[in-house]
Amino acid sequence: MPPPADIVKVAIEWPGAFPKLMEIDQKKPLLAIIKEVCEGWSLANPETLALQNADATNFYITEKNRNNIKNGSILRLTTSAAQMALQLHERIQSSSMDIKLEALKDLANSSRDITFAQEFINLDGISLLTQMVESGTDFGELLSFTLTAFVELMDHGIVSWDTFSLAFIKKIASFVCKSAMDTAVLQRSLAILESMVLNSQDLYQKVAQEITIGQLIPHLQGTDQDIQTYTIAVINALFLKAPEEKRQFDEDSVNILDCPLTEMAHILAQKQLRSIILSNVIRSNKPINDEMAHQLYVLQVLTFNLLEDRMMTKMDPQDQAQRDIIFELRRIAFDVECESNNSGSIEKRKSMYTRDYKKLGFINHVNPAVDFTQIPPGMLALDNMLYFARHHQDAYIRIVLENSSREDKHECPFGRSSIELTKMLCEILRVGELPSENCHDFHPMFFTHDRSFEEFFCICIQLLNKTWKEMRATSEDFNKVMQVVKEQITRALTIKPNSLDQFKSRLQNLSYTEILKLRQSERMNQEDFQSRPILELREKIQPEIMELIKQQRLNRLCEGTCFRKISSRRRQDKFWYCRLSPNHKVLHYGDLEESPQGEVAHESLQDKLPVADIKAVVTGKDCPHMKEKGALKQNKELLELAFSVLYESDEYLNFIAPDKHEYCVWTDGLNALLGKEMTSEFTRSDMDTLLNMEMKLRLLDLENIQIPEVPPPIPKEPSNYDFVYDCN
Repeated sequence: MPPPADIVKVAIEWPGAFPKLMEIDQKKPLLAIIKEVCEGWSLANPETLALQNADATNFYITEKNRNNIKNGSILRLTTSAAQMALQLHERIQSSSMDIKLEALKDLANSSRDITFAQEFINLDGISLLTQMVESGTDFGELLSFTLTAFVELMDHGIVSWDTFSLAFIKKIASFVCKSAMDTAVLQRSLAILESMVLNSQDLYQKVAQEITIGQLIPHLQGTDQDIQTYTIAVINALFLKAPEEKRQFDEDSVNILDCPLTEMAHILAQKQLRSIILSNVIRSNKPINDEMAHQLYVLQVLTFNLLEDRMMTKMDPQDQAQRDIIFELRRIAFDVECESNNSGSIEKRKSMYTRDYKKLGFINHVNPAVDFTQIPPGMLALDNMLYFARHHQDAYIRIVLENSSREDKHECPFGRSSIELTKMLCEILRVGELPSENCHDFHPMFFTHDRSFEEFFCICIQLLNKTWKEMRATSEDFNKVMQVVKEQITRALTIKPNSLDQFKSRLQNLSYTEILKLRQSERMNQEDFQSRPILELREKIQPEIMELIKQQRLNRLCEGTCFRKISSRRRQDKFWYCRLSPNHKVLHYGDLEESPQGEVAHESLQDKLPVADIKAVVTGKDCPHMKEKGALKQNKELLELAFSVLYESDEYLNFIAPDKHEYCVWTDGLNALLGKEMTSEFTRSDMDTLLNMEMKLRLLDLENIQIPEVPPPIPKEPSNYDFVYDCN
């Protein structure tokens, strides 16, 4: 007969004693269990002792997490969190450097446990650590463990970042600015500065005044990738929090090394920082790890987001300075100077301008400024055209003159093409969107040039003109050409070219003919099920397939998913698990100390929510945790992964899915539980896949092709490779 579910068999250790095997009744208070253990070893003062996991975490067992104890667990009887916090609070103030160092090592290790952290913080431990940092003169191990403990304590989110003094900020910044600093101290200092900036607008202002680009560049030139990662993370954090007006730059600005990081766009536009990241990070001998790849991706996104202002700015047809840019495009293309007011009649000049603007490919030949009133891409398109005309003048003139000499219907309109291409490139690079939390998709080629977006445009506009000729397109084919060009660009980007020249070479191989071959090849793998009888059969079996998808979603909910806790710091690894009971009546959930390797038994999850109590499932901006988190609510990727379960009157269970697939699985499954329709994109995709597979099987059955019940055996690996195939 199996033991009761509330009884857990464990081993308990005590220093100097033989481990005790005992059964723990999860219904008994934890203090009563500790008293029972103490009596077995004749130990006094059980209220000063506690149980702890005897593993790498050493986390305390509390009433809240005790349900995580599993059969066979090894526990340790040890000093309680409150007593341990009190002892360490006293020891780190010792006059003996050796005692203080050992205490700080223990504190750094223990602070990872939120139970201990809460007790130490209650003793005003954070203030004590900040005072030690502000007044300390040691820059070695002592400071390293002090900062480590501080970071671990702050990561629990118990204390607000707004409580720290300017003196503490200056001290942390000084560790970053020193030329020779202990690696561990530097890493922790950079992590603290990043958290300060991300979690407080007030601290952002103070940190931005203390750090300059010249002080961060040496850390990028080193060989420690962790230091480089934290350095770029600080740059990204300051960039992300900078007010809009601080992100704009003046190209005539100088003195980059002393420029505060509030002038983010100016800094990032400079060759020095970009080239250092390219040579010391991207092209270093060390492989780029995931965290570095993410930070480079964030930097790439934030850099491109500087274009958003121009992208969303309409051209003012009455603004003479803006109109002069169009005159400049005309002058470069046709090698003409602006005529004086006395040269010919007004009508003649208007006629001449209209003719030239038509050759330039504008939609509005009379007043091309109107073409740039569409947002996006707004003025960004005009900026790109001017850059192309000035920096690639021969290619610009060739394209304009080549098309102006063709028949009207066969010309590739440069103006219209540039506007639509700029809009397309902004969509491909997601200009204006905040970076995703989990993405590592950076492109090395965008770090190889100071004006990478403009150069990207110049390559793509020449590609567009080439593809137009290959397709022998007419004006009616404009949208088709744009679709092909988009496919060429996205396919070329998938290989992550290391330089713009590699990107250009890849595009040369992706001609229109090659795109047609690729499309044909992909089409060969798909069957066309558009005949009427097949469509009717698909409709008939669709409910059956939908029921199959529903069962799969519910089965996945029964397996459960590990979710990350909502945090403002990306490196914080705190988890909780949720799963549906096998009878589909209860949601079991609870906190975890680390990410599980497999399923977590529902018996070990301490909290329950009856499905019958669920009122609704809300997603995105409607979720309360998206409304509460001011810093997070603007992140589009987080919004797309957020959902909440409403129960009782105003209680919510809040989720951030690990990825889009898990989001769809859970929202579909919860809607299925509530008897609502499953509407996610994955449901539609699964429906198409399963319907197509079912149709293929039924068509094979009509042809009397026998489908085996089991797959054929996998051929065995040959024991002897010493053979030759005789072609004769």
